Order: sequence, then C-alpha cells, then structure tokens
Amino acid sequence: MRDSIVMPRRKTRQIMVGDVPVGGDAPIAVQSMTNTLTTDIDATVAQVFSLEEAGADIVRISVPDAESAAAMPEILAQTNLPIIADIHFSYKMALLALDAGVHGLRLNPGNIGSRDRVERVVKAAQERGVSIRIGVNAGSLEKEVNEKYGEPCADAMVDSALGHIRILEDMNFNDIKVSLKASNIPMTVAAYRKLADKVDYPFHLGITESGSLFGGTVKSSVGLGLILADGIGDTIRVSLAAEPKEEIKVGFEILKSLGLRHRGVNLIACPSCARQKFNVIETVQVLEERLAHIQESVDVAVIGCVVNGPGEAKEVDLGITGGYPVHTFYHDGEKFGKVRSNTMIDSLVEEVEKRAAAIRAEKEAGAQNNA
Repeated sequence: MRDSIVMPRRKTRQIMVGDVPVGGDAPIAVQSMTNTLTTDIDATVAQVFSLEEAGADIVRISVPDAESAAAMPEILAQTNLPIIADIHFSYKMALLALDAGVHGLRLNPGNIGSRDRVERVVKAAQERGVSIRIGVNAGSLEKEVNEKYGEPCADAMVDSALGHIRILEDMNFNDIKVSLKASNIPMTVAAYRKLADKVDYPFHLGITESGSLFGGTVKSSVGLGLILADGIGDTIRVSLAAEPKEEIKVGFEILKSLGLRHRGVNLIACPSCARQKFNVIETVQVLEERLAHIQESVDVAVIGCVVNGPGEAKEVDLGITGGYPVHTFYHDGEKFGKVRSNTMIDSLVEEVEKRAAAIRAEKEAGAQNNA
C-alpha cells in the first residue's frame, strides 16, 4: 500500500543465467553460494533447496577439482535453480562444468591459461548459451596490475576488469557480467561507478569477505546500498560468514529497503521506548519467525504507542498501534478493530496470511486470463 519512489536503473544489455534474466529491465537477482563440499552431493543438493526456499534466484557452486566436476551432473539433475560453476585457474574444470550442464561460469579468462585454452572455454560456452561472469577481486589482482598501481585500488580493479572483458570481446563473446569486489567499501563503490561509465554489461554486486552475520550485514547494507542507490547493479550476493540462506534473507531486505524487490513481509517496527503498550521487541521477533514463509509482498507496521502508530498504520497494508488496555488494528490505513496483547500476534499472522493468499489468488487468476 505504501507508495514507493521508483529508483532509476543503469541501462545494460541483458544476459541469461539459465532461465533467469540478468540486466536490462529484469528484477535484480539475489544469489548465494553453497559452502558444502561439492563432492558431497546430498549435502549440496539439500543446501541448494534451502537457498531456493529462502528465495534465491541463482546459486553458485565451487568446482575446484575433477571429483567436484564429476558430481555436478547429479547435483544439476536434482535441483531447480540456475547453477553457476565457480572456476579458478583451471580451464579443464570450466570445460567439465560446461559438459555437466551448468548455467553459468564465474572465472577470469586471463587466469585460465593460454589463448587457446580460453578459446576452448569460450567456444564451449557459446555452443551451450552459457554466460560468463568476470569476477575481479581486490585480493587477487594480476601481478602486472598490482605492479602498475602499487596496491589494490579502484582503478586497478577497473583496469583488470577491462582487460578480461577485452579477451572475451576479441572472441566475439558478449554474454558477460562483471563483478568488482573488495572488503573495502569506498574502493568497491568507486570501482563500480568508474566501470559503469565505460561498459554496458550487467554487474554482479558484492562486498567480499564482509564478516559475520551482524557485522557483514551492516557492511554489505552500506556498500551495496550506496551502489544500488546509484542505479548500478543487476544481481547481488551478500557475502557473510554465516549460513548461506542468511545471505538471501539479507539480500532481499536490502533490496526491499530501496524498493527494488518486493518479496515477503516488509515489517515496519518502532525501536520501542517507555511509551510502548506492548513488548515491541519480543513481538517483532516472533512475527519475523512466524511470517518467514510468506513470499507475497505485504507491508506490516508494529508500533508500540499512538505517537507515530496511526500515521505509520495508515501507510501500510496491516498495522497495530499500541493502546491501553487494547491495541488498534488497521487494514489498508483504516481502523479495523481492537485486539488484546495475548491474541495480537495470532490475529496479525492470520490477517497477513489472508492478505498473502488473496494476492496469490489474484496473480493466479491473472496468469490464467493471460494464458
């Protein structure tokens, strides 16, 4: 219900990762990476399903050796999401991953050997319609780039990316997306801004090695938020030292906060104070858990008192404003009724589920009418 300002998006060409469009006018895709041993097929498949349940659009899997490559056909056969093979240095692993049927490659063409080897990978990718992400990382820049600039910096990252791009363009390969990752936020932001003025390829965003669930979320939110607010970015990964599904949750929250994706409940809650008429912190924690399964976009306000409560409640789909001895329930900005603390959470969950079901039914009806 809340009106949102449509943020401008950098215009890029569009590529495909499996059936997921990246760039152009496509929604910003959210992805993560498995941290299981790729050779442990059951564990890897289970983690891909966990990421899919959390809302992931794309999943990346490391293919560091022949044993991992041999596991990829079975992993692909058992999963639904587009899978990107993460390749470092070995053109043979890239070829094996392509033979397995992966939907994308992450590699740096300048790091996998001679031109002949690069051409073999590019030809195989072209034949299969597989896109390639050039993944520049400040911590692993080429020796000559480091020597030229003296240390990792935004210009060095851009120089590296352009060098890798030229290799693929010289082979008439343009199904490219690019990432420029560093753990240093100003460096990362500057690099993306500089490269955005030079090429029209879609960008994959990330603040690499950002840290723990708490610290990494803050760091990634600041860094990715700055870049996304410039209209830059077509797919993102929040790199956390945490369970991969947490990366998906944080990624969607970042995009939701900027009005760039709308998935799940957007919970608006006050920080709580002495005016609160119910335990806001506890209520929000319980609601987050009980509403985690909702995929439809529903704005919900939980405000502990009547100072900001009525105003916030008028701007959302559903809202609760704390009062005494009962609290006010809002539907679509209008007072709907009263509710007591002991039934408030159950009532709100029930109404959110009803709203989500109505949205889902409307979408299904629209799809049938368009069929």
